[in-house]
Amino acid sequence: MKNTIIAPSVLAADFANLQRDIEMINNSQADWFHIDIMDGVFVPNISFGMPVLEAITKHAKKTIDVHLMIVDPDRYIKTFKDLGADILTVHYEACTHLHRTLQAIKAEGMKAGVALNPHTNIDLLEDVINDIDMVCLMSVNPGFGGQSFIENTYSKIEKLKALINRKGASTIIEIDGGVTNKNAVQLVQAGGDVLVAGNYVFKAENPTQTIADLKKLTSI
Repeated sequence: MKNTIIAPSVLAADFANLQRDIEMINNSQADWFHIDIMDGVFVPNISFGMPVLEAITKHAKKTIDVHLMIVDPDRYIKTFKDLGADILTVHYEACTHLHRTLQAIKAEGMKAGVALNPHTNIDLLEDVINDIDMVCLMSVNPGFGGQSFIENTYSKIEKLKALINRKGASTIIEIDGGVTNKNAVQLVQAGGDVLVAGNYVFKAENPTQTIADLKKLTSI
């Protein structure tokens, strides 16, 4: 049986009740906290700053999965380690020297992730896949929550899984954007290991139950 990792996206939480929502994740069957950092340059939106991330990590009791949607992420690698990140994901499109960036993340003791925008080809990771702990496939255009899922994601997962197997890599696959109970099973069947869910969890009447249902649904 596959133990799919469920990572609620804190971007969709109620910022006026952030501690309440963090405790909800702590007490739920969720596995990770997924935290988006946006700079308003790489993506047309601004999200958490360092103090908010610090406040989240102070209360969070699970793996902290930080997704950087920022330009020049190398400048902040050590900062995010100090703020409590366990996994640090950078965008392929934002890194001029991706291999060096991955080495720098690992040197700080974090797992290294690489995110790909919907238009970015899987083949571009061929030469570095063995250095990547996790690939985050964007199944919506990055920047805003609540967007519609891009159907091409399934074949992209399958292609990435084939690359990982061909290279003998231990990389896991994360899907970020538009994940619901309608597509979760198919995403896992295609090869997904981690499902990031934002609005689907936090806008639900009972977020804890929604997480439990998603966990049960994807244990296939």
